[in-house]
Amino acid sequence: MRRTFSHALLKCMAFALLPVAAQAQSWPDKPVTVIVPFPPGGGTDLVVRALQPTLSRELGQTVVIQNAGGAGGTVGSGQAARAKPDGYTALAVTTSTMALSPSLYKKLPFRPAQDFDYVGFIGTSPYVLAVHPSLKATDVAALVQAMKARGNGTYASVGAGTVSHLLGAMFAKDKQLDLTHVPYRGAAPAYTDLIGGQVDIMFDNPVGLAPFVQGGKLSAVATTAPTSILPNVSTFASQGMADYTQTLWYGLAFPKGTPPAVVARMNEALNKALREPAIAADLAAKGVDVRPDTSAALTQAVTHDLAFWGDLITKVGVQLD
Repeated sequence: MRRTFSHALLKCMAFALLPVAAQAQSWPDKPVTVIVPFPPGGGTDLVVRALQPTLSRELGQTVVIQNAGGAGGTVGSGQAARAKPDGYTALAVTTSTMALSPSLYKKLPFRPAQDFDYVGFIGTSPYVLAVHPSLKATDVAALVQAMKARGNGTYASVGAGTVSHLLGAMFAKDKQLDLTHVPYRGAAPAYTDLIGGQVDIMFDNPVGLAPFVQGGKLSAVATTAPTSILPNVSTFASQGMADYTQTLWYGLAFPKGTPPAVVARMNEALNKALREPAIAADLAAKGVDVRPDTSAALTQAVTHDLAFWGDLITKVGVQLD
């Protein structure tokens, strides 16, 4: 009787797993939505849209981008964490949303280490410190001198709780500047006010900033790492600021519980797209270095960066409600 029961139990378990296996084999059989947790026009949005046509082709289904901005990317990320884990809702993840948020927000609608199955990296990008041309600063020393002569100022960010915000706070503390943080709901409105002179300086990726720097509407005084899109802008390290080497990674994730075969299929499609010369060149022109890699590599990066950024946030003393 015991043998009969065990055999029946195994048959039940196998039957229960059939829908999952069948789903993984047939996936995707309808459009896949990628939630971008920032408004249109910012760096994350531009990076994902650069991949959209090729990713659609590789999957054989339309990839739909859904912008869901708010609270430094945490609103859209929380929405994705609560989605059905069937492979039809993915999330664009970044260092800001997955590594900084837990140390910044007292209440967070998701848990980066527990609520997602990570697909893989898209790429990495440095940060640029851009300033309004009226400051007449072409390097960090000149900027600090100009801001101290003014007595006070403002720094914009793409949202409270982002790397853009943290680097601004870190810079103000390190250089003993009286700077007020002005958070925006994404990069596009922040750029508008920076260009218009309503705010003074801003840290962000070259994906969105470079065209305005190249067009003379903004000035770039330093980058956290060399970037071919702004070859004449020197790094912070070369200007004596060795602690400013932070970069941002972009990636994709699914809600926790998504079938492993679906995660693997998306990773395969993503890496194929990233290895296409045209895609790599397009993202390089936006200041992003593509990074085809494994799901495990991104999962490990999240774990590492949670600790790294947590320590830095404690040092800077930033806290959000």
